Amino acid sequence: MFKKVLIANRGEIALRIIRTCKEMGIKTVAVYSTADRESLHVRFADEAICIGPPRGRDSYLNIQNIMAAAELTNADAIHPGYGFLSENAIFADTCAKYGIKFIGPTGAHIRAMGDKITAKETMIAAKVPVIPGSEGLIDDLHEAKKVAKKIGYPVILKATAGGGGKGMRIVREESEMERAYNMARTEAGASFNNDGVYMEKFIEEPHHIEIQVAGDQYGGATHLSERDCSVQRRHQKLVEEAPSPFIDEKMRKKMGDAAVKAVEAIKYESVGTIEFLVDKHKNFYFMEMNTRIQVEHPVTEEVMDFDLIKEQILLAAGERISGMHYFPGKIHAIECRVNAEDPANNFAPSPGKITALHTPKGYGVRVDTHIYAGYTVPPYYDSLLAKVICRAKSRMECIVKMERAMKEFIIEGVKTTIPFHIALMNNEEFRSGHYDTGLMERFDYISAMKESKVD
Repeated sequence: MFKKVLIANRGEIALRIIRTCKEMGIKTVAVYSTADRESLHVRFADEAICIGPPRGRDSYLNIQNIMAAAELTNADAIHPGYGFLSENAIFADTCAKYGIKFIGPTGAHIRAMGDKITAKETMIAAKVPVIPGSEGLIDDLHEAKKVAKKIGYPVILKATAGGGGKGMRIVREESEMERAYNMARTEAGASFNNDGVYMEKFIEEPHHIEIQVAGDQYGGATHLSERDCSVQRRHQKLVEEAPSPFIDEKMRKKMGDAAVKAVEAIKYESVGTIEFLVDKHKNFYFMEMNTRIQVEHPVTEEVMDFDLIKEQILLAAGERISGMHYFPGKIHAIECRVNAEDPANNFAPSPGKITALHTPKGYGVRVDTHIYAGYTVPPYYDSLLAKVICRAKSRMECIVKMERAMKEFIIEGVKTTIPFHIALMNNEEFRSGHYDTGLMERFDYISAMKESKVD
């Protein structure tokens, strides 16, 4: 087992990893930018090293500085968390080169699944259903129109190196193609330094359902059932839950088996997630693989009673997967992401100093956060402040519990998405379980927040 792990991240995920490491008897090293000097992950780690100025490219994305910190502290492993360098193949390769274990997949695995075209080809070979689309990158406007005509409108253009909705455009008819194609390429180039785009059939009334997977260094593979991530705004997840209210046991097995096939096809090592789009007829299609721990991993932990970070560390240390884990079907869990954003103002970022804080408590309520009264939310990073995860014996009990928890959650000094989540828990479409990724387009959440008397 590792003696010392450096956490190449910040915020709540850095704290989450530090806690599991402490429970496993592993020393920890925090790295931080000058903007995060007063962060809790710096205080709670055994050692802490400043790796640069506030902006991510100068600190949390600076491989040279992170490797220097690992060498200086004699760390024998690095956990990348999520975001930043977690899916950077060069970083994984660099760790291997210097004899430091990257707690995640190999650089080869990241490359195989990080490029969406390559990933799609891999899934086709593994007989995992994929969305109809272009065979590779779209080279010009003429080809874009030709492919769209073949697969049928509506279609969606996606950046091959993309994520977070960047470089993505829906095209419903040929007259829209030229503008959408040019905008997708421009945005992709600006966001990822790669303007390559590909095309897929646009799935209407889709559900975004992902399967948590794990693979070891000996070819073992398993899945830990699904999470429904269909509550999204601009392709960014807001709420996740398990089990999905949309799928049944038969479909769960089919999707789980397909996800395991995908893991086995590339001999994947570590935990990861296979993401699927599911249409209203319950046909499912591979969308992408996240070769890292995800923001919403606590949802699976709560329903499976299983520490995914611990499993990730054990797999990196050469252990076999802990066994086949199946969904027990007795617990429901929902996670709400509380961001420093103003939902009444188009979710505009709201950095600043937190002047007062009270986190919700009680049976079945978990809060993963790095904030405290007096903490200053910096403007340089993702706006996530906390994740509230509630668990109960039924979905409706879980929704009621989440509403209670959100009303108990007090954050003063910055605007947050707490009022939005209270309104969502009272939304009839969400409560029914019959919702899809278009929910946010139909939900008048500003009016709902006013009716809930929260702002």
